[in-house]
Amino acid sequence: MSLLPGTIQQNEWKQCQTSVFWGEIAPTDHLVQIYENDDIVLASLEGFIVSGLKDNDAVIVIATAGHLTYLNERLTDLGYDVQKLKASNQYIPLNAHEALAEFMRDGWPNQELFLKMVNRVINEARGDAKRQVRAYGEMVAILWEQGHSGATVQLENMWHKFCLSEAFCLFCAYPKSGFTQDAQASIDHICATHSKIIGGLEKSKTEVFYRDSNCTKKVS
Repeated sequence: MSLLPGTIQQNEWKQCQTSVFWGEIAPTDHLVQIYENDDIVLASLEGFIVSGLKDNDAVIVIATAGHLTYLNERLTDLGYDVQKLKASNQYIPLNAHEALAEFMRDGWPNQELFLKMVNRVINEARGDAKRQVRAYGEMVAILWEQGHSGATVQLENMWHKFCLSEAFCLFCAYPKSGFTQDAQASIDHICATHSKIIGGLEKSKTEVFYRDSNCTKKVS
């Protein structure tokens, strides 16, 4: 079966309303989506952010400049005061390339520098109110597209351990176009560090298709 829900009738995929899925994710969930195009991941990300803001969570988004621009405009369209959210650190948008530069050394993630960066951002997000935190990151996808598969897996492992120790929800996403040679082996490595896999095909924006890890079936 594909990681992308082309054959939803198979029992491995579950279906849930978007608002319910994003509203009920656990504080230590580590989710991944391997998506067909930007519209799909941005729709998922909108649900992830908005449900967090509705629950008064702090939301960290580490993404490309283009995705950050879209999200700021979309949140504004939905009636959110983005500048106010940023000023209170309830919404923290960070450029993924700039974030990578803080801890990547010689093509490999430096754990000490990584922990320094993420601890700083998580503490800012929690604030004095000790808010729950959810974070989205595209740094792993950037490394993957650059051909740094080993560094990608290492960064995923570092995120996963930090996610469990600090009790916050983490959502990662990869474009399916980045999986070329030996795609299944690569996906197996990535999925091994995630608790849920979100379907990445075109679908209704009111629904989420997902499955629990691990991924052991073939990719279409």
